[in-house]
Amino acid sequence: MKALSLAFKGSLGKSHTLKLNYANDNMDEASVKAAMDMLAKLDLFESNGEKLYVEPVSAKYVETIETPVFKAEEATA
Repeated sequence: MKALSLAFKGSLGKSHTLKLNYANDNMDEASVKAAMDMLAKLDLFESNGEKLYVEPVSAKYVETIETPVFKAEEATA
């Protein structure tokens, strides 16, 4: 599964990440940047007096690959 990881700078200069698990994985740089700019302008997220997503910094797709090691079998009654 691919997730879109968006990195922002908050109003206090700290780094914050917004991870979108079911994002379109074919978006180009301009589309992602425009969406991040719009999200920053909405000014929706705040924690402990800090606005979280103020300045877009970067975006990347993160792919998770699962490798099963073992699975316990269910007991039948």
